[in-house]
Amino acid sequence: MATELEYFEQAISLEDYMDRMEHHKESSFSIYEQFDVPKDDTFISLLKEAKSRVLVITEDWCGDAMMNNPILRRIAEAADLDVRAVYRDEDTDLIDRHLTNGGRSIPVYLLLDANGDVLAKWGPRAASIQERVMELKKGIPPKDAPDFEEKQRAVLDKITAEYTTKPEFWLTVYEDIRNTFTPVLQANA
Repeated sequence: MATELEYFEQAISLEDYMDRMEHHKESSFSIYEQFDVPKDDTFISLLKEAKSRVLVITEDWCGDAMMNNPILRRIAEAADLDVRAVYRDEDTDLIDRHLTNGGRSIPVYLLLDANGDVLAKWGPRAASIQERVMELKKGIPPKDAPDFEEKQRAVLDKITAEYTTKPEFWLTVYEDIRNTFTPVLQANA
């Protein structure tokens, strides 16, 4: 069984991952082009000092990955952070070690120390965005309903539209990543 460090060493850069995207590429790059890391953030300094790395478990068909990965990429650029991505579905052993509520939800960001040990896990969504998604999903009928697929598609389209047009969502993701990683970085400083 490969370690997280071994997965990291074999992974591709987040930049390469985004360049290779087949789904959501335009939306993901639109977010990337519009999002700026907040200035004077101690979080960025902590990341630089720690020389941490982040292993991303992702797939390009995922709407959450479409929104979150460009934000992480901007964080990585600001902090000179090495971020690499692995595809969840190519080898499920890694994601099965980092399930979210028993599911293979993505993206998952694993903050690794210099030895490759996992210091923290983030993903797949910021808590307030999860609440919004769950609120929207209440409008989806049971799977056996005749209009299930139509209603599900409409909800997914609405979520995608909000993800790509609401800068406040992007800042929420940034803040949630910061709030997850900062205490661990401070404790290991």
